[in-house]
Amino acid sequence: MRTAKFDSHSHEGQRSHWSTIRSLGQYLWVDDRKDLKIRVCIAVTLLLIAEVASVYTPYLLKFIVDDMTGDVNPIIVMPAGLIVAFGVARVLTQAFAELRDAVFAKVGQNAIRQVALSTFRHLHRLSLRFHMDRQTGGLSRVIERGTKGIDFLLRFMLFNIIPTLLKILFICGVLLVEYGWLISLITFSTLVGYIYFTLAITEWRLKFRRIMNEKDSEANTKAIDSLLNFETVKYFGNEQHEARRFDKALAGYESAAVTSNTTLAYLNIGQGFIISAGLIAVLLLSAAGVVDGRYTVGDFVAIHAFLMLLVQPLNFLGFVYREIKQSLVDMEKMFELLTVSREVDDAPNAHLLTDGGGEIEFHNVSFGYEKNRQILHDVSFKVAAGQKIAIVGPSGAGKSTISRILFRFYDVDEGYVTIDGNRINEVTQESLRAAIGIVPQDTVLFNDTIRYNIEYGRPGASREEVEEAARLASIDHFIEQLPDGYEAMVGERGLKLSGGEKQRVAIARTILKGPRILLFDEATSALDSHTEKEIQASLAEVSKNRTTLVIAHRLSTVVDADEIIVLDGGKIRERGRHHELLEQGGQYAAMWARQQEAADYQEKLEQVLE
Repeated sequence: MRTAKFDSHSHEGQRSHWSTIRSLGQYLWVDDRKDLKIRVCIAVTLLLIAEVASVYTPYLLKFIVDDMTGDVNPIIVMPAGLIVAFGVARVLTQAFAELRDAVFAKVGQNAIRQVALSTFRHLHRLSLRFHMDRQTGGLSRVIERGTKGIDFLLRFMLFNIIPTLLKILFICGVLLVEYGWLISLITFSTLVGYIYFTLAITEWRLKFRRIMNEKDSEANTKAIDSLLNFETVKYFGNEQHEARRFDKALAGYESAAVTSNTTLAYLNIGQGFIISAGLIAVLLLSAAGVVDGRYTVGDFVAIHAFLMLLVQPLNFLGFVYREIKQSLVDMEKMFELLTVSREVDDAPNAHLLTDGGGEIEFHNVSFGYEKNRQILHDVSFKVAAGQKIAIVGPSGAGKSTISRILFRFYDVDEGYVTIDGNRINEVTQESLRAAIGIVPQDTVLFNDTIRYNIEYGRPGASREEVEEAARLASIDHFIEQLPDGYEAMVGERGLKLSGGEKQRVAIARTILKGPRILLFDEATSALDSHTEKEIQASLAEVSKNRTTLVIAHRLSTVVDADEIIVLDGGKIRERGRHHELLEQGGQYAAMWARQQEAADYQEKLEQVLE
C-alpha cells in the first residue's frame, strides 16, 4: 500500500467545511474532560446573558429619553436610577462577554494544543516515503496556518458570528412586537441584503487570498530550502539567483495582495450603501410615528440604538467571513494531514520484539520503491548473533535500502525479515527500532548542545552515562577542551563540528542507546583516511559482542568481517570472507584492486606534497 498523496498548495480539498468543524468539535467537547465540558456550558450561558443585557440597553435609553422629554422637570427630578441602570447594563454586557472569553480560553487553547500535537505525532508516524516527497517549508506553513485558523475560528465564529445571529433574532423580534411588522421587515431585509452582498463579494475575493497563500507558501519553501543549503549557495556564488527566485514568489504575492486590497474598497462602499439605505428607511418610519403620536422620542432613539447594535458587529462581517472561510481552508489542510494513511503500521496483534542476541535473517526479500523500480531481487542472508557482516557494492546496488527495510521504514514486497526469529512486520515498530542502533554516513545533529545530541540516544540518561558514552566514542577530550564543554551548541545540522566530530557524537549517541544490533551505513566514507582510522577504532570497540551489519563502499574497512556480501543490481553476486573473495578473482577482487590503486596513488601524492 502506498502513502496517500498530500498537496499543501491545493485548495480543492476533499473535506467539506462541516466535516472540518465536526473534526474540531471533538477537541472542544472531549469525552474524558469533564472540566472542559463545564467550561463550555458556562461560556454558552454567559454568551446568552451578555446578549440579553446588550439588547436590553436600548430599552433603558428609551425610558431615560422619555423621562427627560416628559412633563417632569428634569432639573428637579433626573432619571438617575435609569441612567445608572443603563450604565450597569453596558458594563454587564462587556463583563459577561469578557468572562465568557476567559472561561472558554482554556477550552480553545487546549483544542489548539491537542490538534497541533495530534498532527505532529501523526507526521512522525507517516512513512519515509511521505517525508521524502514533502516540502518542509510548505508543510510547516500548513500546520502554522491550521493552528492559527482554529484560534481565529473559535474567537470569531463562536463569539462574533453566533452572538450577532442571536442579536438579529432578538432585535427583529423586539421590533416586530413593539413597533410593528414594517420596521421589523425593513430591518430584517436590510440585514439579509447586507449579509448576502458581503458573502457574495467576499467569496469572489477569496480566490485572491488563495493565490496569496500559495505564493506565500512558495516563497517560504524557497527561503527555507535556500537557507538550509546556505553553504551550497555560497559555494556557487548563487546569492542573486536565490534572491531572484524568492522575489519572483514575493512578486506574485504582491500582485494578489494589491488586487485583494483594491476589491476590499468595493466591498466597504457597497456595505455602507446598503446599511445607510435601510437605516434611512427605518428612521423615516419611526420619525413619522413620533409625529403622529404612535411613538415617543424615546422610541425613536431606541430604534436607532437597536440598529446600531446590529451595524457594529456587521461592519466586520466581510473580514470575519473571509477569515473564517480561509481558516476553514487552512484547517482542512491540517486535518487532511491526519487522514494521510500510515503506509507502514503496526499489525493489530503486534507484539514486542523478544529478547535475544540480535540474529538477523533476510529471506528471499524483493523490494521496489515504485512498481516499475525494483531495487532488491530475492535477497537472502543471515547474520548470526554477535557476527559482523558487511554489504558492499557499487552505488545504487541497494545497500542502503537494506538498512531502511531493517528499520521497517518500508515493508518488503516479497519474502520476510526476522530478528531473533521474530518477523519484523509482526512486532511493534517501537520495540524493533529500540533494538537497532545506527551510525549513518550523513550524521544530522539537532541545533542544541553536545550533551543533548548524545543524550538523544536515550533521553533521561544521567550525566555520568552521557560522559561515559562520549569516552567510549573517543570524543570526551575534544568536548572537555571546548569553553562550554558538553553545553556547547553544535549549530544548524551540526555545522559547528567537523565531519569526524559529528560521527563521534553519532557513535556516542548509539552507545548510549545500547542496542543489540549495530548498523553502520557508510559511516566513514566521507572522512579523510586519518580520521577514518580513528573512527574505525571507535566502531570496533563499540561493536564487541554485538551483531553488526556494515554497509560500506571502502573495502578496507570490512576486511575483518565474518562474511562479506557483494550486492549489485539488487542481487547478491558474491559472498564470503575477504581472502576467499580475493581468491575467486570476481567482482569483489576487481573492486579491491581499483581501490588499492587509488589508495597507492593518493599516498604517493601526499608524499610528493610533503
